[in-house]
Amino acid sequence: MFELSLNGVKKYMDATLILKNITFQVYEGEKVGIVGANGSGKSTILKLIAGIETLNCHPGFTSTLGYDEGMIALPRTATSAYLEQVPQDHHGLKVIDILNSAFTEVFTIETEMRNLELKMKALEGPALEKVLKQYSELMQLFEVKGGYEVEEKLSKVCKGLNFSDSFLNKDFQLLSGGEKTSVNLGKILIENPDILLLDEPTNHLDMESIEWLEDYLNSYKGIVIIVSHDRYFLDHVVTKIIEIEDMECETYKGNYSAFVKEKEERMLIQFENYREQQKQVKAMEKSVKDLRDWAQRADNNKFFKRAASIKKKLEKMERIEKPMFEKKNMKLSFKPTERSGNETIKAIGVTKSYDDKVIFKNANLLINYGERAALIGANGSGKTTFLKMLLGEDHPDTGVVELGANVKVGYLPQNIIFENEELSVLECFREDFFIMEGKAREYLSKFMFFGNSVFKKVKHLSGGERIRLKLSQLLYEDVNLLILDEPTNHLDIHSIETFEEALEDFKGTIFFISHDRYFINKMSERLIALEDKAFKSYLGNYDDFKAAKTVMSPWQPTEPIVKNEKIPKSTDEPSKKKLADVAKVELRLESLEKELKEIDVAMTEFGLDYEQLNKLYCKKETVSKALDEVMEKWVELSN
Repeated sequence: MFELSLNGVKKYMDATLILKNITFQVYEGEKVGIVGANGSGKSTILKLIAGIETLNCHPGFTSTLGYDEGMIALPRTATSAYLEQVPQDHHGLKVIDILNSAFTEVFTIETEMRNLELKMKALEGPALEKVLKQYSELMQLFEVKGGYEVEEKLSKVCKGLNFSDSFLNKDFQLLSGGEKTSVNLGKILIENPDILLLDEPTNHLDMESIEWLEDYLNSYKGIVIIVSHDRYFLDHVVTKIIEIEDMECETYKGNYSAFVKEKEERMLIQFENYREQQKQVKAMEKSVKDLRDWAQRADNNKFFKRAASIKKKLEKMERIEKPMFEKKNMKLSFKPTERSGNETIKAIGVTKSYDDKVIFKNANLLINYGERAALIGANGSGKTTFLKMLLGEDHPDTGVVELGANVKVGYLPQNIIFENEELSVLECFREDFFIMEGKAREYLSKFMFFGNSVFKKVKHLSGGERIRLKLSQLLYEDVNLLILDEPTNHLDIHSIETFEEALEDFKGTIFFISHDRYFINKMSERLIALEDKAFKSYLGNYDDFKAAKTVMSPWQPTEPIVKNEKIPKSTDEPSKKKLADVAKVELRLESLEKELKEIDVAMTEFGLDYEQLNKLYCKKETVSKALDEVMEKWVELSN
């Protein structure tokens, strides 16, 4: 079993200290998550392990200010691969060329084997025996390096990451940033290194691909170190969390949820120890003061010596820091605004195609005021297309997509670009609003733009800073419908949690696209899945959606069933699988029937206004429709 370790790592970038004291160990087979605020040095740690960044120091020599310190130890024979957030371009190469570059060593061995095969045709005797021995050694090496599994490995990764044949033949440099990242991820997974270093691997993957990646990493035999703000992903993959805070690190066993719980417990213990030490410090300080008073009044030098002794103990005492339960972060709040009509978002009979590809076919959707609905679907299923139609940037071929009466939209796009990138943060904010500079700076400070940072040019802002500036503009306006396109992509975990708290206080409608399943679980009351070129509604959050899909998946028959054609009675040996399927469907029936009864009871309550009744009625219709579908499946399975 090999080990990777960082000991006392201190790292400067130019004259700026980035990391102060990083010490941790990772063992073969461990999956580790690195978490921390944006700019805390998480990516720098990955780059140091990968050898992309180096420690500018000499072990054994006295350290000098501005120079790095510490040791990074890993086995000499260990291979590593690093997935960076911003991928490099590969000019003149297709996607398949990038993926095949993972097999460079295997292809080189194969070429040498083919050359030896040609050579052997013209050789005899000892010369032939010598070449045969070389060929045998190459064959063995070819097998060890996975030469006979090239097609299998390539197919597995392409299927898991949804790389179609047409996508494999695209020019790499013409891909979007997210697509390039996905291709690079595929390449390093094929390489199967001993140490896998992933920087935000889920940012540009759809849910199906993320879940495939989770399964892939869970069975990975080497070390996996992940920098991610995807809390759901961390919960399902990692067994250890390393938190970077104030340029130092703390290690926690377990997944992300276990880390949150343990950190809170550690902070409470630290706070109790801090309080006890403060009592001790105050008692000792009082003793010093009293002893000095007595020494002066009694002119007794022994009291002075005793006071000096206690003072020295105080100075040598290792002080316990008071834990910071509230970190400095955005202070978000929404302005109260006039509500919209009940029908907030409406799509009726929508059909949309691009060339030969049908995106929507007779699709219908209704989002009511106050709902929190997540739009999910595979990449290319039409999520962004629908948002464009909703915002008037595109139009359906047939049908209607429209906003309801008195709807005031606040839109947070996935890729935030401001009209004039040469403006400063302050100028960009004040461009759309009549507000005095002092008031604008005070307001921007709520979004962590302090001091001179308001004079930073927009073009130099990071992804997280761009979201904060855009949010400052959205929240200053009167909006009653928020449309969010992947809002958590560039925020650190603490900022996401602050954003979630603000959204919980928002009184209007929220309609969002996200692959952040933790965020969906917290924010959504309803999932709209793009399936079969139409919208399909599921009540609840992502876990409810997955549970419904798990129950529904066995309903899909493996063989086409002809209507009115019953299964022959002669096969009177019902399989265990069929019995299990029926049991699952019956559980789902009971759950839906119970939910219908609860809705009926709620509708009879006194004092409900029209809006509440309408919401319950819409919910009842959805549940009734689901109940009918489940009943049909039960009948089908019972025959």
